[in-house]
Amino acid sequence: MTSMTFTDPRLAALDGFRVEIAAERRRADIILERPPFNIISMPQRDQLRLVFETLDEDARVRVIVLRAAGEHFSSGGNIKGFMEASPEHVSKLAWNIAAPARCAKPVIAVNRGFAFGVGFEISLACDFRIVSETCFYALPEQKLGQIPGSGGSARLQKIVGITRTKDIVMRSKRISGKQACDWGIATECVPDGKLEAATDALVEELLTFSPLAQRTAKKLLNDTEDSTLSIAIELEGHCYSRLRQSDDFREGVEAFHAKRPAKFGGS
Repeated sequence: MTSMTFTDPRLAALDGFRVEIAAERRRADIILERPPFNIISMPQRDQLRLVFETLDEDARVRVIVLRAAGEHFSSGGNIKGFMEASPEHVSKLAWNIAAPARCAKPVIAVNRGFAFGVGFEISLACDFRIVSETCFYALPEQKLGQIPGSGGSARLQKIVGITRTKDIVMRSKRISGKQACDWGIATECVPDGKLEAATDALVEELLTFSPLAQRTAKKLLNDTEDSTLSIAIELEGHCYSRLRQSDDFREGVEAFHAKRPAKFGGS
């Protein structure tokens, strides 16, 4: 992988993280790097949003991986930063942390050790969460006299329901990687030593699919999460019909009948 440089002056000096691109593997890694707990600062949140938006437009990248250096993903945000930030800045927290969800490309969060507060929230905004058996998720804001402010409780409730979300949020309860997987919060839970291999395998699998169909599926699922069943089915039908006209669908059908791997071009 090669370290990425940005033309945007706001990204001239990355705050607490770095970005690497492996063009030959069509993969970009955003790596939290403020040891030992990878605390996420207020300016870092803005930069992370900008980086996700930049990578979403980068033709070299098909899959984005969000991970961290060291034994902990992130213990959360800089508490002092909340007291110093303006109300206007604080009001943008959820928008910044939702950047992975807005990306058209698949985004994988790789979690080991602590993934607390905003570390958990930005992971919830990703499409896939691969966790090690050392991982613990938590939204500990109640201990500070606060509530999650970057979409954590809202996203979590969509995944596990109100009862389990109240248990996690109102008691600042820690959830192990295994339990997160059992509850459907995590996509996969693996031994710590196999976390990177499991991530690599998922990236390689995602690269075998049509990027056009992938983008369509992600947007459809995000857009219909709060819709009625009838509306979701209607929108699914429109997306299906549109993909019927694509080169990728034609290639997929031809490859299926020829019993060969498909070579999707993204159109």
